Amino acid sequence: MIDFTFQNPTRIHFGRGAMNHLESECRALGATRVLLVYGGGSIKRTGVYDQVMERLSGAQVWELGGVQPNPRLSLAQRGVALCREHDVELVLAVGGGSAIDTGKAIANGACYDGPLWDLFDGAATNTRTLPLGTVVTLPAAGSEMSNSCVLTRDEDLCKRGRNTPLNFPVFSILNPEFTFTLPPFQTACGVVDIMAHMMERYFTRVSHVELTDRLMEAALVTVMRNAPLVMQTPDDYDARAEIMWAGCLAHNTLYQTGRVGDWASHKLEHELSALYDIAHGAGLAVVFPAWMRYVLPRGGAPKLAQFARRVLGVTQEDDESAAREGVERLEAFWQSLGLGTRLKDYGIDGRNVERMAKRCTAMVGGTAGAFVVLDEAACREIYRLAL
Repeated sequence: MIDFTFQNPTRIHFGRGAMNHLESECRALGATRVLLVYGGGSIKRTGVYDQVMERLSGAQVWELGGVQPNPRLSLAQRGVALCREHDVELVLAVGGGSAIDTGKAIANGACYDGPLWDLFDGAATNTRTLPLGTVVTLPAAGSEMSNSCVLTRDEDLCKRGRNTPLNFPVFSILNPEFTFTLPPFQTACGVVDIMAHMMERYFTRVSHVELTDRLMEAALVTVMRNAPLVMQTPDDYDARAEIMWAGCLAHNTLYQTGRVGDWASHKLEHELSALYDIAHGAGLAVVFPAWMRYVLPRGGAPKLAQFARRVLGVTQEDDESAAREGVERLEAFWQSLGLGTRLKDYGIDGRNVERMAKRCTAMVGGTAGAFVVLDEAACREIYRLAL
């Protein structure tokens, strides 16, 4: 285990009555001028919007709707302009990871004088941000309790992530009831995203990290046990609550303490979803098994075998055989949720493999990943394995 410092300042309000804390959170921040950020309008159809506005009745509220999956820089720039024009005191993001990441970008950009993209391409840093609150309607990204944010530049579909302590929301409101109306595909994509956040951390070369290994294994088993329940019975509160809380913990940095995660699969998927606009979770269900097959014969078999035995119930004693069976079982589980595990399942061929591999390694010195370090050629091979 390596040295670490852990701090997560986000306050979580969880459960059926979680929304009742929104008014007091605004009052504690002294926020009477609020920018409300959300997506395509589902929060209005489900009544979440009305609940939010009722509790913001004492504040001035400016709205920024239209957040799309793989959120865009241009909309975040509009939000920054609104914050500056109206002296906004709180950014409130309502929705899933895309809305929250857009809110994070706005909250940072409002307190930075230069172009917003500077903060994402590594050209600049900032030292302060507007307060950010979230109301979660899609358990997946874990952005409601994380230090990360991902944004896509419109003109060239360049997708970049940014990690900073400034990204932690001040508070987040999680009511599992808000997820009852999620379509099955979005539910399934969320499950994969949650699992992937743990798996990126699980596959590490750092030894003696048994506690965090076991924490993630328990959480992964919990998600896999409850996912079929919500697919069959969407309003199963208890199953939804298990998945929602697992998604929050999966990305709040607790599970990466004392270890170095990999994150190559996320980088590979970011290029895929930036170019084809595929849902992030759907892309991860394609990329992760291909990554596993690539790293297995390159020193990855022992850890893959441990994952297969402890999480997926594989019993083979030989590590390589156990690891291969684990990949098959993981794919079968994601397929059982209605997701494809090959690029061809989404009508994607190999014509852009070179482009994606090049961009995947462009920002990190020509490589990606830490469990097995990938160069551009390795990234190409993984994309081909995913075909």
